[in-house]
Amino acid sequence: MSELKIEGYTTKELENLVETNDFETLIFSNTPVVINAGSAEILAQFHKENNELHIDLAHIDGGGEGVLISINSLARKYAIKKNYIAINWYVNATNCANPNPKLQRILKLKNYKVKSFKSKGSVFYKKDELRT
Repeated sequence: MSELKIEGYTTKELENLVETNDFETLIFSNTPVVINAGSAEILAQFHKENNELHIDLAHIDGGGEGVLISINSLARKYAIKKNYIAINWYVNATNCANPNPKLQRILKLKNYKVKSFKSKGSVFYKKDELRT
């Protein structure tokens, strides 16, 4: 089994890349970015607020080979390294045109809850506290 690559990078290469200013300029551009991860194409947006990282996964096509697990792991390592206190995850999987029932089951198993936000509508949401 080959290693999952995100934008052509291995997870180890991405861990090194997050140390650069170029990475932060791209990720925190306040605009959505398309991420190719394994067989998935993900439309995502990232921002920082009150020492918390916010990750909005607006659309996910494909996947199934551990893409979300890899993104979660990378986000946690990044957030801990940058001393964030939490990661807020927003996954638009409740009201898309062709909802993926498998994704919804996985999100529920991972303790995501359906929550409504004024700016996002109804999404699967989870807050990962990083400090105990």
